[in-house]
Amino acid sequence: MINAKDLTKKYGGNTVLNIETLDIPKGQSFGLVGNNGAGKTTYFNLLLDLIKPTTGNVVNNDIQVNLSEDWKPFTSAFIDESFLIGYLTPEEYFDFIAGLRNVNKVDLSTFLNQFEELFHGEILGQKKYLRDLSKGNQKKAGIVAALIGQPEVVILDEPFANLDPTTQFRLKETLKKINEETSSTLLISSHDLGHITEVCERIVVLNKGEIIKDLKTSEETLMELEQFFAS
Repeated sequence: MINAKDLTKKYGGNTVLNIETLDIPKGQSFGLVGNNGAGKTTYFNLLLDLIKPTTGNVVNNDIQVNLSEDWKPFTSAFIDESFLIGYLTPEEYFDFIAGLRNVNKVDLSTFLNQFEELFHGEILGQKKYLRDLSKGNQKKAGIVAALIGQPEVVILDEPFANLDPTTQFRLKETLKKINEETSSTLLISSHDLGHITEVCERIVVLNKGEIIKDLKTSEETLMELEQFFAS
């Protein structure tokens, strides 16, 4: 589904990403972990053609992302609040995204109803613009918008950051449900080793832009990751 080959990104003389090959099959829940500066967000930005590779390329469903935009209709992402339209209310933003993905108002309403606990009465019906919401609530809105229309590929950068513990738990259950009930390919980066090992069936560790570990998630994975980052 998603293939990276000879993928590098350099700024000046500094190499921030160097991936010889990385293949993510269709329907896989894929986790990316690493310390700050490991290259996680750089990799996602390359997947979304937000930056250009120094060498190599990324292919999404047989489409090279920096040569064509044909991958965009089936791919969604939330990297940070820059993905939002700040002068819209959450309702207006959800309507806008639904229109792009051919989701009618009735189906959108049904879809949003399942996030009532996640929203906790702080998103819908508040008569606030997205720019005026807290960082955590902006993140909730962005993540839910990324899930509208069941896109084939969903990319989420640090989805658990800036969320309170209850919301983190609810989001984790939502992402696990997506894995179980849809065929979406889910890519998540996170500093939260516990959550990502529960959500993702495969975890790749980046360190200084290079792949250090590529693990199939098991009962031992969390301990292995904790030992790696503690050393």
